[in-house]
Amino acid sequence: MTAALPRQRNSIIGDRAPYFWAGCAAISAGVLLHLPMLGHAHHMAGNRLAGMPMDPWMYLGMALIALGVPLACWGALPGQRTPHGDAAGTNYEAPDTTPLGRWHAAVLLVLTMGLVIDVMKPATLGFVLPGLTAEYGIPKSTAAFLPFVALAGTTVGSFLWGWLADVYGRRVSILLSTILFAATAICGAMPTFGWNLVMCFLMGASAGGMLPVVYTLLAEVMPPRHRSWVLVLVGGTGLVGGYLAASAAAHAFEPEYGWRVLWLQGFPSALLLLALARFIPESPRFLAEQGRTEEIDRMRERFGIVPIPRVEAPVDAPVAHTRHSRLTAALVIAALSWSFVNFGLLLWLPTDLQARGYSSEIASGILASSALLALPTVALAAWLYSAWSSKWTLVGTVVLTLLGLVGALLPAGILASPPVLVTVIAMLIVGTNGMIAALLPYTAENYALGVRGRATGLVAGSSKFGGVAVQGLALFGLIPTLGGAALALLVPMGLSAALIAWAGRETRGRSLRELEA
Repeated sequence: MTAALPRQRNSIIGDRAPYFWAGCAAISAGVLLHLPMLGHAHHMAGNRLAGMPMDPWMYLGMALIALGVPLACWGALPGQRTPHGDAAGTNYEAPDTTPLGRWHAAVLLVLTMGLVIDVMKPATLGFVLPGLTAEYGIPKSTAAFLPFVALAGTTVGSFLWGWLADVYGRRVSILLSTILFAATAICGAMPTFGWNLVMCFLMGASAGGMLPVVYTLLAEVMPPRHRSWVLVLVGGTGLVGGYLAASAAAHAFEPEYGWRVLWLQGFPSALLLLALARFIPESPRFLAEQGRTEEIDRMRERFGIVPIPRVEAPVDAPVAHTRHSRLTAALVIAALSWSFVNFGLLLWLPTDLQARGYSSEIASGILASSALLALPTVALAAWLYSAWSSKWTLVGTVVLTLLGLVGALLPAGILASPPVLVTVIAMLIVGTNGMIAALLPYTAENYALGVRGRATGLVAGSSKFGGVAVQGLALFGLIPTLGGAALALLVPMGLSAALIAWAGRETRGRSLRELEA
């Protein structure tokens, strides 16, 4: 056994590692071969590629990517192994007294970066659209197809990668998502709008896989005493960090290199995540079911996990199943309601404010003043979630968002007052930030290991579906107003709060083994 440890310690994949890294090398070379044409456009055409024929290097690069992606994906998938006797029927969890160590800190940093990457792509859309519209010379109604297909991709990706995480393992799912994210960075080099749509959909699908898998994996490796606050804090930090990263990149690079560079930044981000993949653990029970006992031994040393006999299904299993079905409905409705508020009401809020007579500068100032509360909201939600109640923290953030919607229905004369308007918008921003920070961690804690990835993927996909629906309506010129959107969302938001209060359960400080039973 001691002779095998060093060999496996240097590999994040296993027996197929040479194929995985060969595929990654082909993808990297393929992306780099797109840079000569971009460099030519930067020096000779003011960063414009529209209408230019693709050069031979770009064709070769696309061929290498087409070869490298399936090779890397096949290399990442685990080979067939024989389950190790009783280990396949064992749960693994760190005791409640386990302290957070350097390996916990490393996995937190790496997975937070993964969430930043996930959030950064949708956040980049707003900075890309003006330059893309001008370069391709297309109307805004046509340009609206870009956020539509991108958000559709993230929705599909949440479902797909959540399912893959349950079938092939958490780390493998993250690696596959990262591979495709690196490959689709060439979205920034596409000379035609049609190819931009195709690559943007694939990029969204690859990035959308991070969200459910990160929450699922963190729930399985963190000690119960620390799990609650870690999940909420990492999720909220990733959310805010993604928007900050997108805006910072746009400010630093777009004026000089144009809008296309905002897509290309996905390539170095993905390579960095691959380089740090050795710090990403696998679900211990998945390792047991694959008979990978050496890796389980290393996880015992690093994360303090210990084997726990699997709990048999309770005698009232049908009742528990019915309650879980109700909870799933409650969480999906909450995620859908959040997505319509975030991608509908808040996305079009600057337009609505300007229609009310506010200048663009004042409108931006109102939103900026309200958005300053985002980071404190995440910290407060993490503290309440771990120190008070996971269930009622989630219900509270839904109710706060609901109060913001009620405030948006105030008479126009009252809502015209800047203090009142800022208060209403602040309630919406604080409520939605706290709501999404608690929603996905709560989901990951409530489902058994075999379906945890799929369940979290379902809720994560639902949290993005509203963006697809709103962008689809925008294609037909149906842009929501503050009052109209608030009125339409009152019932589903109130229903989700009531359902979670009724069907939800307390997860704070409880073992996943206990919750699974």
